[in-house]
Amino acid sequence: MTQHFPTRQLRFFLTAPTPCPYLPGREERKVFAHLPLSDGPTVNDSLTQVGFRRSQNIAYRPACETCRACQSARSPVADYVFSRSERKVLARNDDLERHLVESEATLEQFELLRRYLLTRHADGGMAEMTWPDYVAMVEDTAVRTHLIEYRSRSLDRGPGDLIACVLVDVLADGLSLVYSFYDPNMTKRSLGSFIILDHMVQAQQTGLPYVYLGYWVPGSEKMAYKARFSPLEILKPGGWALMSARERGARSPRVLNLLREAEDSELDMSDAQPAILHDL
Repeated sequence: MTQHFPTRQLRFFLTAPTPCPYLPGREERKVFAHLPLSDGPTVNDSLTQVGFRRSQNIAYRPACETCRACQSARSPVADYVFSRSERKVLARNDDLERHLVESEATLEQFELLRRYLLTRHADGGMAEMTWPDYVAMVEDTAVRTHLIEYRSRSLDRGPGDLIACVLVDVLADGLSLVYSFYDPNMTKRSLGSFIILDHMVQAQQTGLPYVYLGYWVPGSEKMAYKARFSPLEILKPGGWALMSARERGARSPRVLNLLREAEDSELDMSDAQPAILHDL
């Protein structure tokens, strides 16, 4: 299929079926397009608003034949009121310094990513990521993007230890969290949750209305944490709409128990893994 944009046409392709990473026993397919080098930021803005995610120079979204579980989620930050537990997470990490850096890969970042993957996602699709893979993930793009590094405060004039890092796209209407990773041993800091909350703070300070969180998947324990952020909008056939109390409560008892246990522990912002896409 072909989608018309003001300055060019985009051709969309469909991947072959692969096992779903979120719902056991199901298969997933993705529709994707290559972002143009000339007006990539504008096209990325438009596609994100209709449910696409970015991986390098590719924009993709689920296109499964028998399932519509994956729903794009974003938080409207103007109306966001931090809960008591969220304020605790922000305060717990108040000693970290935030550094905005260009989207250029460093070995220090890659070493942190490797420790994170081997500890938290050793059986995941990214566990075998190499240095060239990481460079491509960070640098191979023509959109507005940057890295945020969170570092401990240094006792001298040099940089402190790298504690967490996140790749972020800057859209016309918000911040899109592409991929984050952090020190897997610092569980008491709740770094996954902190990164999301800190970007809500950044969006509020810069006047951007939304923080895009990727896909929320009802029934997936891996994705259930996103429903904890309120208010939250999800993309429906008729457009973006606030998540209802019924949708927010549509969790299994096991998921509810996991969320209670995670209240003061880590959340994981790693669902937006670079997609492996194949033309048909």
